[in-house]
Amino acid sequence: MNQTELKELEKKATEIRCLTIEMIGKLGVGHIGGSLSIIEALVSLYYKTMQVDPKNPKWEDRDHFVLSKGHGGPALYAVLADKGFFPKEWTDTLNQPNTNLPSHCDRILTPGIDMTAGSLGQGLSAAIGIAIGKKIDHKQSRVYCIIGDGESQEGQIWEAAMLAPTKQLDNLTVLQDYNKMQIDGTTDDINSLEPLTDKWQAFGWHVISVNGHDMNQITGALEVAKQTKEKPTMIILNTVKGKGAYFAENKLSSHNMKVSTEEWKKAVNELKEAGV
Repeated sequence: MNQTELKELEKKATEIRCLTIEMIGKLGVGHIGGSLSIIEALVSLYYKTMQVDPKNPKWEDRDHFVLSKGHGGPALYAVLADKGFFPKEWTDTLNQPNTNLPSHCDRILTPGIDMTAGSLGQGLSAAIGIAIGKKIDHKQSRVYCIIGDGESQEGQIWEAAMLAPTKQLDNLTVLQDYNKMQIDGTTDDINSLEPLTDKWQAFGWHVISVNGHDMNQITGALEVAKQTKEKPTMIILNTVKGKGAYFAENKLSSHNMKVSTEEWKKAVNELKEAGV
């Protein structure tokens, strides 16, 4: 990726981060921490890597995406709105009565959502099912999935982790949002995931660890994943919870927090002034 492409993606990440903060800020409360930590990953996927068509969200040959950590929905909504899957005006209705943008992603309500999420731990299993289906149908398209820290302490994640290499799902790439925090504390204090890289490798995955806010590293890892054969790829995103919002960054309370008008407007202004 040349410097012009990199700068464009970084600029887009700032725009998506601002829109995500604005969406949650206008509502006054929301899952801001885990939404902001995956912005660069989502931008890398939707603006560089994945094959999707906003005008035809159910295109049969599209790449599929599963946001297993469903509470990161606001960030995904910001991307889908910006890409034109639905009107940007919908972002003003986040998690309000009769909205098409509920707190956790719902494939029935929202164009561009491939899998309903919210019951943590289940999304990876769904992504594996989709990947197996593509293999059966001889599809060349791929499946991408983002999982979180807290859900990675659940048994279903590791049952799924065993199955994917067994089925040689080289059409599956999973990204772990490793911000090392969950709703009740740090992952190390509650139930440590370390040594995380070694665990995924032991289960038979190709593992790449990157700075989860470095667009160049993320897009590079996604490209390597495409070239990897006979095994799925796990990209560990070392991220900061609440990245880019001064009132939420690296704070446990940002999992689901109240956001004042003053806070979100100041955060957005700071990001716009800083540029990329």
